[in-house]
Amino acid sequence: MSYAKVYSAQTSLLSPTTISVEIDLANGLQAFSIVGLPDKAVEESRDRISAAIKNSGLGLKSPKNKNQKVVISLAPADIKKEGPSFDLAIALSYLLAARDIFFDPSKKLFLGELSLEGDIRPVKGVLPLVSHARVKGFEEIYVPQENSAEAALIQGVKIFSVSHLRDVVLHLHEKETIGNDSPKPHQRKILTPQPRTKIERSKFVGDHDFEDIAGQETAKRVLEIAAAGGHNAAMWGPPGTGKTMLAKAFSSIMPELSFDEMLEVTSIYSVAGLLQEPLITRPQVRAPHHTSSYVSLVGGGSIPKPGEITLAHRGVLFLDEFPEFDRRVVEALRQPLEDRVVSVSRARGSVLFPAHFILLAAMNPCPCGYYGTNVKACSCSPHHVALYRRKLSGPIIDRIDLWSHVSHVDHEKLSSKNKHGEKSEIIKRRVEEARERQKFRAKKLGLKKASNASLGAKNLLENISLTDKALLLLNSSAKKLTLSARAYHRVAKVARTIADLGGVEKITPENILEALQYRPKEIG
Repeated sequence: MSYAKVYSAQTSLLSPTTISVEIDLANGLQAFSIVGLPDKAVEESRDRISAAIKNSGLGLKSPKNKNQKVVISLAPADIKKEGPSFDLAIALSYLLAARDIFFDPSKKLFLGELSLEGDIRPVKGVLPLVSHARVKGFEEIYVPQENSAEAALIQGVKIFSVSHLRDVVLHLHEKETIGNDSPKPHQRKILTPQPRTKIERSKFVGDHDFEDIAGQETAKRVLEIAAAGGHNAAMWGPPGTGKTMLAKAFSSIMPELSFDEMLEVTSIYSVAGLLQEPLITRPQVRAPHHTSSYVSLVGGGSIPKPGEITLAHRGVLFLDEFPEFDRRVVEALRQPLEDRVVSVSRARGSVLFPAHFILLAAMNPCPCGYYGTNVKACSCSPHHVALYRRKLSGPIIDRIDLWSHVSHVDHEKLSSKNKHGEKSEIIKRRVEEARERQKFRAKKLGLKKASNASLGAKNLLENISLTDKALLLLNSSAKKLTLSARAYHRVAKVARTIADLGGVEKITPENILEALQYRPKEIG
């Protein structure tokens, strides 16, 4: 046999693709070529594979020590092949074509990078690749040992954890000897499928609890509403009032992720190479510095990769010193805040990255931070204050549902030994109950998106159920405040969340008034 075909896979952006590794051996001067748009890492696999086969301890010769022409094709040929995850599949396809080993490669998929002595190293994106392989009908997936717990989250497919090329060969080979010149009978090694990874929800481990934050009851209420309905929120006030502390405590009241959401978030982190545990069970909080570039926040590059807003998917994007971010970066938030996806366009094409997150912003009223306060005199000129405020455009402000002023707290209250408020776990319980009401209502109405913030404009008022007095108040207030259509709908959604937190079936005038209270006002 001088031809063989083995299967591997890769992620193109965030989309998994099955890759067929085909190999042809022919007589002639020694040559080893890889075709199918390989990048540098794939091209260099020739040297890794040759050394790994020679040093595997199986008594096999290196492909480079034979007078033969080796052509490896990675199909489909029009997709750029990236990274070292094809090493294991290429090595096995060569051994199969050279008749050094014999096995049936159908229904099997191989992932892993090879070291020069045959060790199998971990690769990125294993979780979405295994999920894709199951859909495509593969029955056995061979993954590096470090990726096995991640891969074993997927049911309906056998996961084999491998640490060395020799182990894979001994497991797959169907004859008693390996290679044409092997003089000794060979003891086969049978690998056992990896047991399914047990799903254990990690508990919140943080430095801040709402109970520990003195005062700021309005800000706490705003964050509770934001968590309950998935609304965007902003806090503004002078330095040192607790805005960052409130933001850090916000994750302690976030509702738990469903299993499908866990897999979705874990897949993103796996592809990005940032996965530190087999399964991400809690909403992630991303807090990029205000000097972050456009590409690092939105995503992109010559080969588009997900940015911070995609890494915050199903979680929180906290932007401290919000106006200090580059204006281009801030304006790029328009699409994800509205559509829950971000489109990255390059010469090679466009890609949509998921970006369903809660935006939590914190800012000062002016560059020095003391404009409009009685704590300290503002040192900024009117021109600088105006420039500072113009950094946030009207469309961005309009897309933030909840605004809260965070003022200084009396020192007597800070030094009090009494507890400052409710524990985060009590608030979280109310948040989760409100989310359950939203899920029940969405299921009843046949809606795909459950959170109030995700409700579309179509038939919005019928879906959120207002009393006649509440509807009259909403319409009259919208005229007086000259609310845009977007702001009108967002007030209604926030009022629906407030009603859900209170366990009320229909939105009341009190809910509308509270929602209007959190609309953006003159800062300072």
